[in-house]
Amino acid sequence: MPLDHRRVPGPEESQPPELWAAAGEVPVKGREEEDDGAAAPRDPCALRPLFARAGLLSQAEGSAYVELGGGTKVLCAAWGPREAAEPGAALSGTGRLFCEFRRAPALVLQDGGSALAAAISAAALALADAGVEMYDLAVGCALCRCPGPAAAWLLQPGEPEERRAEARLTLALLPALNQVSAVLGGGQGSPPESWAQALRLGLDGCHRLYPVLRQSLLRASRRRDAAA
Repeated sequence: MPLDHRRVPGPEESQPPELWAAAGEVPVKGREEEDDGAAAPRDPCALRPLFARAGLLSQAEGSAYVELGGGTKVLCAAWGPREAAEPGAALSGTGRLFCEFRRAPALVLQDGGSALAAAISAAALALADAGVEMYDLAVGCALCRCPGPAAAWLLQPGEPEERRAEARLTLALLPALNQVSAVLGGGQGSPPESWAQALRLGLDGCHRLYPVLRQSLLRASRRRDAAA
């Protein structure tokens, strides 16, 4: 399908994820900090409100839009397997396999922190929306550890927290299989047992985000069936 490269592949509308936040849950503000330069205190296990929608772009076979409370917005498009357009290939008695690997193009509309984790979730959701067979949806979750003697790991840090962090960790999990598919971390000043605690906290965050992505995929499937 021809694409219009002059057109920004963004959503026509944006919905604030605070509408789907649990009662009493305060989202992380993207660039708001206290007067003394320190980030406002929050529950380290609290997740930022998440809004996800699959099947947003008509130009791509699969697409997904993920938005986190605090100003992180990521859009991803994917194209599934397709037959090679070669004249006379159907009449040939031999088979030929063409493999073309490309990174799924992800557009970060706004980075308010945890953009890589949001891009991982958006890419998995776009691939599933394109009909690509997958073992499970990969869910991304980011953590950071701010400096301090008793500093704790924070789930889904905002942009100010990431700037002040002395250690960061991003992981991707296949929740149905309970398998970690990617881990990216770095920093200094954190003992080994602290990284183990961060992994456990990140795995718990991925499991809590998984139902939101599944419901988004189911809603996209129902919309596609209703339009058929």
